[in-house]
Amino acid sequence: MGSIEPQGAQRYAVVTGANKGIGYELVRQLACRGVVVVLTARDEKRGREATAKLHHEHHLHANILFHQLDVTDTLSVQSLTNFIRDTFGRLDILVNNAGASGVLVNEQELKALNIDPTIWLSGQAVDRVQGAIKQTYDKAEECLNTNYYGVKRVTEALLPLLKLSSEGARIVNVSSLRSELKRIPSEKIRNELGNVEALTEEKVDAVVKRFLHDFKENSLEAKGWTMMLPSYSISKQSLNAYTRVLAKMYPKMYINCVHPGFVNTDLNWHTGTMTVQEGAAGPLKLALLPDGGPTGCYFDQTQVADF
Repeated sequence: MGSIEPQGAQRYAVVTGANKGIGYELVRQLACRGVVVVLTARDEKRGREATAKLHHEHHLHANILFHQLDVTDTLSVQSLTNFIRDTFGRLDILVNNAGASGVLVNEQELKALNIDPTIWLSGQAVDRVQGAIKQTYDKAEECLNTNYYGVKRVTEALLPLLKLSSEGARIVNVSSLRSELKRIPSEKIRNELGNVEALTEEKVDAVVKRFLHDFKENSLEAKGWTMMLPSYSISKQSLNAYTRVLAKMYPKMYINCVHPGFVNTDLNWHTGTMTVQEGAAGPLKLALLPDGGPTGCYFDQTQVADF
């Protein structure tokens, strides 16, 4: 049973992309701990169905609300912001979980390849998946617009409400193993995204724009970008860099990014080996960090790791 905490101690959260997978499980776990959570989804019907399911199965009516959110749509983001402002007056926890893969996939063909999870995780499956996974410029743009610019859009819109959180807001950016800088062949790109002292939003934006230019020119490999799911990889590499920039700008908040693990979800076409319950552990820990906890860090599941 979910229960509302005493007045004054109540926390309010938003989880994006939460009608299924890790986002859905995270909403459930936060609500079970007394947090009032806004479950958001791009598809209104699916979002309402997910919310109704949580209400029905877990009796969390008072703790879970639904609001439509398309992170790529400025008006949709503003509508959510207005709703949070008018309903709660502030925000304590933001989990940026909505994601896009950046590719077109023939799932049957991919499953038939039966690739070992360790090969997936190492990034050595590049050549083997070429037939089943198709890269297009439109998908690359969609991926970056969701995973990087979408996070920026939502975070910037909600920052005025996050600043009103009495204990210092928690911002959690759901990242990926693909985000780790060591996976980028180019030392220049690794240094641009890894030099935390020199990092700015403008510099991260410039890297993303250059990636899209090189994608269009068909020169990703020549320019030293990651070739295993390149659009998805750079979207998460730039997301991690943005996380570090934000953490410097807002030292009173706790702002971190997390690889939830190789979780069995739609996003990886159910090639993952972990349950959504296991995958939610890292984001949950960061959403509920105690005061004095880490900020500007990258977590591999529940442990701090190297960017």
